[in-house]
Amino acid sequence: MKKILIIGGNGFIGRNLARNFLSHNDEVYSFDIQKPEELIEGVHYLTGDFFDDTTLEEVIDGMDVIIHALSTINPGNSNVRYMQGYSRDFVQTVRLIELCIEKEIKMVFLSSGGTVYGIHDKQPIEENDFTAPINHYGTVKLCIENVIRTFNTQQHTKMLIARISNPFGPGQDFRKGVGFVDAVLKKSIDGETIEIWGDGSVVRDYIYIDDVCEMIYTLINYSGPEDVFNISSNEGVSLNQILEYVHEIGLNPNVVYKKSRAVDVPQVVLDNERIMSVHPIKVLSFKEGLQKYCDYLLKNYQK
Repeated sequence: MKKILIIGGNGFIGRNLARNFLSHNDEVYSFDIQKPEELIEGVHYLTGDFFDDTTLEEVIDGMDVIIHALSTINPGNSNVRYMQGYSRDFVQTVRLIELCIEKEIKMVFLSSGGTVYGIHDKQPIEENDFTAPINHYGTVKLCIENVIRTFNTQQHTKMLIARISNPFGPGQDFRKGVGFVDAVLKKSIDGETIEIWGDGSVVRDYIYIDDVCEMIYTLINYSGPEDVFNISSNEGVSLNQILEYVHEIGLNPNVVYKKSRAVDVPQVVLDNERIMSVHPIKVLSFKEGLQKYCDYLLKNYQK
């Protein structure tokens, strides 16, 4: 049994990771600024300020694995709040890395496969392809990645980087700035208008949250030579295709198209061969995941 700490445990990915890790019979700790309104039975909740050095050191002491899932910015607001990303998220994560090395704790950093690569003609994108983010969110993530790789090289540590594509599923809240699939389904159910920035041709690699969690758990137990993994479905879907699929499952989305945003990369599909070589569990197709999430919302969603 491992003691696993999820930093940023109140978030969409963090809460789903906690549930998943419990199913593997590990001892799960969730760390965030406060306890969530809905507690998960079996999870140990720790509260405090990630940006306080003393608190951070106390919280991680005695852990076997740390999943770093905390970010105070997102792709949509990072071009305005970029200094917060660099001066707080980046700097304090470097401190966390130092502490993990000092205490010999394994760390998996959750990066952003949808933003660190930037614009590529070649699809799907492999882990060794060039990285050139076009927004500050992706650049902050890449800065952290580079620090991790430097320490891995200099001190022969084995901290891992998980470049997650576009997860969706139970627990997501598009109102926090991320989650097109979540927005389309909930707004279709509520009869609200869906805003699309651009002509709807933007392509992303969407992956169901359960598959993300299982892949991250695989990395917890990984001890091979690689340190960067795309966490993805290897399937590209455009925004317009999503609307078509939503129609097919019986909902009627009402859409308005607006001017495209400079922060959005036209196409990102991530090659998942590396993670699938050590995680031989089939992932859901986009249509399968969409239907599963729609069924969940129709039973459980309350505006």
